[in-house]
Amino acid sequence: MRRVSVFGATGSIGQQTLDLVSRAPESYDVVALTGGRNIARLAADARRLDAEIAVTADAALLGDLRAALRGSGVEASAGAAALEEAATRPADWVMSAIVGAAGLAPGLKALEQGAALALANKESLVTAGPLLMETAKRHGAQVLPVDSEHSAIFQALVGEDMAAVEKVIITASGGAFRDWPLEKLAEASVAEASAHPNWDMGQRITIDSASMFNKALELIETHEYFGVSPDMIEVLVHPQSYIHALVGFRDGALMAHLGAPDMRHAIGYALHYPERAELPVERLDLARVGQLDFASPDPARYPALELAHEVMRRGGLSGAVFNAAKDAALDAFIAGQIGFTQMADVVAEVMNRLLPDDGLINATMNLDNVARAGQVSETEARASISRRN
Repeated sequence: MRRVSVFGATGSIGQQTLDLVSRAPESYDVVALTGGRNIARLAADARRLDAEIAVTADAALLGDLRAALRGSGVEASAGAAALEEAATRPADWVMSAIVGAAGLAPGLKALEQGAALALANKESLVTAGPLLMETAKRHGAQVLPVDSEHSAIFQALVGEDMAAVEKVIITASGGAFRDWPLEKLAEASVAEASAHPNWDMGQRITIDSASMFNKALELIETHEYFGVSPDMIEVLVHPQSYIHALVGFRDGALMAHLGAPDMRHAIGYALHYPERAELPVERLDLARVGQLDFASPDPARYPALELAHEVMRRGGLSGAVFNAAKDAALDAFIAGQIGFTQMADVVAEVMNRLLPDDGLINATMNLDNVARAGQVSETEARASISRRN
C-alpha cells in the first residue's frame, strides 16, 4: 500500500488524481486531503477514501468541516499551519495542486519528509525553483512534473543525456482568443476568456491560458526544473493540443509526446512512475485526427511570453514579483477593474518598478532591513520594499 496525500483535492487536478486513486483502492492508503471553500466535496471525498485528515485552507470553515465529517473518524483541521502539518505526515507520494504561492510551503514540508512530490503547482517553481529543487536533493526526494508540458518533456528525456539537448518546445493551444482580431481583445469579457476550446479547467487557469500567462509560467518552470537556458526554450501554438511538448537534440531529431488532452495522462505517469499503468483515457487516433497545425505565437497577442523571458534573464526574486503581479492583475480583470489586454501592462509596470537593473540587490537589502527592524505586518513589509525601490 502506498501512502498518498492530495493537496488541492477539490480542484480539477485534485479531482482527477482522486479518480485514479479510487480506481485501485487496494493500492493506496489516503493520508491527507486538502481544499479551499468546497467543504461538501472535501468531506465527501475524505469519507469515501477513508482519509486520515481533511484540511480546509479557510480557518473560518473549520466548524463546517467538522460537522460534515462527524462520525466518519476523519480528523478535521484548517488554516495555513494545518496545511503544513498535514504535509509532515508520512506519505510516499504527494500531489501538490494548490493554486498559487500558498502551495509552496506544504510542498517543501512534503519533500523534507522524503516524499515524491507530484508538482502541479506552477508557482512553487516560478517563485522559488532553486529552493524547491535543492530541498528535494537534500532530502533524497523526487519532484515529478504534472503539468502536461513538463511531464511530456520529462518523458521525452528518459534515458537521454541533457548535454545532447538543443532545444525544448512547449506547445500552447492559443486559448480562447487565438483567432480573435487583435483590436477586439481589449473588449474581451471575463466570460469569454473563461471558455477554453480544448481543456476543462478552472476559471483562473483558463483566463491565464487565453492571455498565455499560464504558458509564461510554464516557460519559467521549464527553465527552473530542467536547468535549460532561456534561449533554448520555445513556445509553439498547436490548436489541437495533441502534442504536449517536443525535445530537440543536437543530431537534429525531435522527440514529441502525443496524447489526447486529458490531464490524467500526466497525473497517472507521476502516480505510477517509474512504471506505466493502464489509464482510463482516450486513445489518440491519428488517422481520425488527420492533421496537426502549428504556428509561432504572435508577440503582440501574447506579451506575457516576453515578460517570462525577462524573468528568466533577471533571475533572483523576479519570479516571485512576476507571479504576484500576475495574480493581482487577474483579480482586477475578473473584478471588472481593468481590461483583458491591460493585465500584461500591469505586470510589466510592477516589474519595472520593483525590479530595476539592481533589483535583486535592492530587494535583498530591503528584506534585510525589514527583518532587522523587528516584527512588522506583511503589508508594512511590502510597502517598505515598494518605497525603497
